Amino acid sequence: MEAHKHEPKDDKILHPLDDDDIAILKSCDVGPYSSDIKKTEKKIKDLLKKISDLRGIMESDTGLADPTWWNLKLDSLRMKKEQPLQVATCTKIINPNTEDAKYVINGERLPTHVVKLADGVPPTVIKEGMRVGVDITDGKYQIRMPLPPKISPGVIKMIVEEKPDVTYNDVGGCNKQIEEMREVLSYGPPGTGKTLLARAVANRTDACFIRVIGSELLQRNLGQGAQMVRQLFRMARSKKACIIFFDEIDAIGGARFYGGARGDNEVQRTMLEILNQLDGFDRRDNIKVLMATNRPDTLDPALLRPGRLDRKVKFGLPDQEGRTQIFKIHARTMNCERDIRFELLARLCPNSTGADIRSVCTEAGMYAIRARKKAVTEKHFLQAVNRVIKSYQRFNPTPKYMLYN
Repeated sequence: MEAHKHEPKDDKILHPLDDDDIAILKSCDVGPYSSDIKKTEKKIKDLLKKISDLRGIMESDTGLADPTWWNLKLDSLRMKKEQPLQVATCTKIINPNTEDAKYVINGERLPTHVVKLADGVPPTVIKEGMRVGVDITDGKYQIRMPLPPKISPGVIKMIVEEKPDVTYNDVGGCNKQIEEMREVLSYGPPGTGKTLLARAVANRTDACFIRVIGSELLQRNLGQGAQMVRQLFRMARSKKACIIFFDEIDAIGGARFYGGARGDNEVQRTMLEILNQLDGFDRRDNIKVLMATNRPDTLDPALLRPGRLDRKVKFGLPDQEGRTQIFKIHARTMNCERDIRFELLARLCPNSTGADIRSVCTEAGMYAIRARKKAVTEKHFLQAVNRVIKSYQRFNPTPKYMLYN
């Protein structure tokens, strides 16, 4: 019986060998031709590598172009011909929204010129006060592209990207203050919840929240603090809605006086720039300002007047109901026994701030750890009250700051 022969037909296409077929062929004994096949494979690999080196290594969407497209001489001439752009500011637009629109520009190293737009630059993207890139062609300046506003990295870092984990429910004894938080100055002794409430506002709002500590605006170089304030409000105006929170505003908002040292004069210049931004010619409908201090008596009267800070919210010592609420807020994250009399603990902590009560809760947890208990008992809280409230009373700065409030 003759073996059946598989012969390819003319109307069919032979498929290339797959990996399994290649593995089968390699396992077969090809005899004296195996060495020749290996040499040929090596030559093919070397030729492919040489071709890749000549064509360039392509990585994803970028890489070297084909060598036949290279023109190093033309690239060198183009680099010499093209000049780097100069940075300028468009101060005014003459005949806007017309074909004959012209733009007045000036810069640090560039005198004032009246120029036009380069080809391909739409007139709708150029606005007054915008930084632009300018070059000179055929002896005439022209605007090549718009540039983003100049804002230092230190100002950009003031933006709170991630929302704090503090909500209004975490702020105890400040129900009235929560209702009044609009555009205000929050003042009161340390530890009464001024900064904590600002963090809750940042958590609740969808607007851009910028937190500035007063000492961050104290700079060594002349005029640098005022420049940071201008950049800060310029960045805020670029947002759809923005809240700026100045913490420890007394560091730069002190009352003005004459005959001070150079550093004091620089602080006053920074404060004057804040006054200008709060109530200047430029509107700031999309910007709300919050400030906090524990020394309102040192602030400049011009900063406190209506129109700049419309409301002053006082953060005083919490009453017994507020202290009870603060105890419950801090006890939520602790493994406490049931039936703890927080009202009793609140009565044992008169004239205490929220920070003092938080310290009591932390100390109660430490007593439970030392006693190797799995839960905090009322006894641990009583021990913590005796240590924090009574023993540390001489270190408490609240009575001193109450004189200024």
